[in-house]
This record gives sequence, structure tokens and C-alpha cells, in this order.
Amino acid sequence: MPASSSGQYPFGDLLALARQSWLGEMADRLAELGYHDYRRSDAAVTRLLRRGPASIGRLGTVLGVTRQAAKKVADGLRQRGFATTERDPRDSRQHNVILTQAGQDYAQAVSEVIGQLNREVSERVSPAQLAAADAVLRAALFTDGARRRAQRLPPPA
Repeated sequence: MPASSSGQYPFGDLLALARQSWLGEMADRLAELGYHDYRRSDAAVTRLLRRGPASIGRLGTVLGVTRQAAKKVADGLRQRGFATTERDPRDSRQHNVILTQAGQDYAQAVSEVIGQLNREVSERVSPAQLAAADAVLRAALFTDGARRRAQRLPPPA
């Protein structure tokens, strides 16, 4: 590997490459299962919606995006037949997103692929290396919100 001109370790570059590779592998594996239109937001949204309906606002909060961007995500799921939307019976101003049966099946496939990838990465390194990677990734979380969300994720065994 060529030395960088600054002499600093290019952590951000490697992190970006790892994320890009992960997303590509997710898309490839889901395509093998018949899901040819994986989108980056699908993993978070479908896993949330498997627990039950969620408002557009809640989707935005989970994704860290505006309500308008969350509506586009919900529309994408709806257009692919994975979700429907309906007015909340308790608050008619609010729209809830609900997975269809096809969406439930897709969410299951997404969760299974994530599980496979997690296992494969864990098998490539020692437990100590995995714990070190976990510590480094948590150190790379710069906002309080990101650190709070990461606290809900268990450290490696």
C-alpha cells in the first residue's frame, strides 16, 4: 500500500470502501434471491416495519432524514409492492407505512442477508480483532445521536 502524503491513516477512506462493498454485496445477494432493486434505506426501514406500522415521521427519525425524504422512501417501498400507507386512525394528519406480505418476505430476506454478512465478517477475524474494530467504529461516531443509537447495538461476544 502506498504511503499517504499526510502520513495519517486514511480511516475514513477505508470505512467508505467497506460500506460501499457491504452495500454492493447486499444488493448482489438480494438479487440472487429475486430482489433486484435493493436500496440503501431498505435495511433500516424494513426491519423497523417488521415490528409494525410506523409513521412517515418515525421513518425519518430512524433514517436521520427529513419527513419529505422519508416519504420518498415510503413511496419507493409502495411502488415496489412492499408497503402500503394509510391514515393513522388516532391522528388523521399522520400517515402510517405498513409492510405488505411481499414486504414482510423482503424484510426477512434483508435480515437474513445481513446475518450472513455479519457472520462472514466475524469469521474472518479473531474475537479480539472484532472487539477492536467495534471500539474504533464507535469512536468514529461524532454526534450524540449516533452514539446513543450505537449504545443499543451489542458489542461483539
